[in-house]
Amino acid sequence: MDLIKALTSEQLKSEVPQFKVGDTVCVHNRIKEGARERIQLFEGTVIARRGSGISETFTVRRVAYGVGVEKTFPLHSPFVEKVVVTRKGKVRRAKLYYLRDRVGKYAKVKESI
Repeated sequence: MDLIKALTSEQLKSEVPQFKVGDTVCVHNRIKEGARERIQLFEGTVIARRGSGISETFTVRRVAYGVGVEKTFPLHSPFVEKVVVTRKGKVRRAKLYYLRDRVGKYAKVKESI
């Protein structure tokens, strides 16, 4: 048991970005294409956070060309370069799955002041 904790603790990120469900974030994701590496941005609303420790993940949703796109990122992955919070959201739920059914203005989250 201690061996597993030792292995996972060394892979945890030292600085975890501070964001909550409802925030609009820009995720800088490192992508490998053959021998090349590049950083791709994915900006959207955080609709869920789950897990703890090394297995903690968060789900980001955005609408691209009229189609809803969701991506789940591991928080402590080396491929997630950084997470930048662009807007703080004011929500009263832990999971915002109801945004999947909303379209247009109704799919927005109020901004926290």
